[in-house]
Amino acid sequence: MRNILILYDSNSGNTKKMAEYVKLGAEENENSTVKILHVDQASAEDINWCDGISVGTPTQMGIISWKMKKFWDEIGDECWGKIDGKIGCAFSSSGGWGGGAEITCMSILTVLMNYGFLVFGVTDYVADKFTLHYGAVTAGEPREQKEIDACIKLGKKLSHWVSMYKG
Repeated sequence: MRNILILYDSNSGNTKKMAEYVKLGAEENENSTVKILHVDQASAEDINWCDGISVGTPTQMGIISWKMKKFWDEIGDECWGKIDGKIGCAFSSSGGWGGGAEITCMSILTVLMNYGFLVFGVTDYVADKFTLHYGAVTAGEPREQKEIDACIKLGKKLSHWVSMYKG
């Protein structure tokens, strides 16, 4: 079994809904154990446990939430050098289109790369002119089917890459 963690922060519930859809996608691989945690419930032990991670946060001022930043800042001593080669990806919800969600995804990916995660983008289109190169993004709650499909696709891809890499 491969262990996948969906780690998120959410203020209004929008990013939590995205996390639940990412989890659905990851669970389609029957060889994966998938755990979903709010950042307040997570620990370094959870990061060490997982083989792959999808990190989601609301876009706040064009970057990740302060809670998510604080989490990664505080687990360094317990995880640094122990998690090289795990697979990671990102998702984010912003207040509106153009609100910086893709930049937030890039910020998440930068944090993951600093810890040694191997990160990926998704080139598949889930609808006409709707893809998730840097991660799944929404403006507000994921309401439209293409937004839901993007989150599910992200989870599927994460599970796929973890299975490919971990054998």
